[in-house]
Amino acid sequence: MTSSDQSPSHNVFVYGSFKEPAVVSLILECSPVIVSAQLHGYHLYRLKGRLHPCISPSENGVINGKKLKVNRGVVAAFTYDTPPINPCYAHAPFLPPIANPRLLKAYAALQAWKFTITSDPNGFTSNWCGPHVCNYTGVYCAPALDNPYVLTVAGIDLNHANIAGYLPIELGLLTDLALFHINSNRFQGQLPKTLKCLELLHELDVSNNKLSGEFPSVIFSLPSLKFLDIRFNEFQGDVPDQLFDLNLDALFINDNKFQFRLPKNIGNSPVSVLVLANIDLQGSCVPPSFYKMGKTLHELIISNSQITGCLNREIGMLNQLTVFDVSYNNLVGSLPETIGDMKSLEQLNIAHNKFSGYIPESICRLPSLENFTYSYNFFSGEPPACLRLQEFDDRRNCLPSRPMQRSLAECKSFSSYPIDCASFGCSPPSPPQMKIEGRYV
Repeated sequence: MTSSDQSPSHNVFVYGSFKEPAVVSLILECSPVIVSAQLHGYHLYRLKGRLHPCISPSENGVINGKKLKVNRGVVAAFTYDTPPINPCYAHAPFLPPIANPRLLKAYAALQAWKFTITSDPNGFTSNWCGPHVCNYTGVYCAPALDNPYVLTVAGIDLNHANIAGYLPIELGLLTDLALFHINSNRFQGQLPKTLKCLELLHELDVSNNKLSGEFPSVIFSLPSLKFLDIRFNEFQGDVPDQLFDLNLDALFINDNKFQFRLPKNIGNSPVSVLVLANIDLQGSCVPPSFYKMGKTLHELIISNSQITGCLNREIGMLNQLTVFDVSYNNLVGSLPETIGDMKSLEQLNIAHNKFSGYIPESICRLPSLENFTYSYNFFSGEPPACLRLQEFDDRRNCLPSRPMQRSLAECKSFSSYPIDCASFGCSPPSPPQMKIEGRYV
């Protein structure tokens, strides 16, 4: 980059600025018009023309009132308008350019990220200085997929680092990244839209931070993504239906401020783990397509999420489940005996709902079942097999001769109101259970 009207003879990337020793990378969203923005709270820039979504290939623009021109192409070198100060070593000059252009981009991205960090009490980023980015704590390098002779930054793992700060737009420079794990930190703000440049990203874990805003739509621009974990943040609002059309293996969006209804296409998701706990599903009932997930789904947790209605017999089609938790909701009706078809089930939690009737014996005889929690419902009968389970909890039901049950008056009051599963609009009513030869069917 240069402050004259002539283009430099090589592709350049600016580290430093015209007036302050800070990172300027000029990474912008595509836009056909003049773009004005502020970078890291310090720099204003304006660029005009068609912009590359990752690095500006620009035409003419202005930074701090000075004209500039940038060649199109890949970042390959540094140039300075004034000598910048090394943020790692005060008053020391920057190290020479890095020969590997991919590591050069990674260096720029990581230095920009370090610039946004406001607290690092354990010193995870204290060695993020100098050109050897593969030696930075939490940074993992590997040969490029398209060229085994070129080293790239393939992974970032800063889990449990307790770092505070923001995620800068320069992270879009890490185009070889396959894994990005930053769970259990204090990052704020939003996921930068420039993450769409990470076409190789396979795992994205930003859980247990302070990220906010609407559902991060940039996720829909990550073609290689298989693992998505954004739980325990402050995201809010609607969740787009298209999330369940993505080819994911694991999906965790629990413990946010989302408010949405379970979409009809939820059964399109091929995930093996789905966690929708502690969000507001706005009284959704379980749509029929949900049962299409039987071939892939192994863990399902939808606890404390305001779901309603009945579980119908098709629930047994989820026969690969090992964990099934729908506790703390408003589910009603009888418990389908087809749950007894879930031969791999280990953990079953239906506590704190309004289930009633008899518990099918086939459930309590599941060969792998270790824990069955059905407390705080209105069941009126349980087979002896349930009492022989390794762990069970039948408190606060309407079970004769069992301790710590609801009062007779409470049980009679509940049974006086008939349950119409069809009224919830998701499925036909479950057939009533009948006792035939000692079994409820």
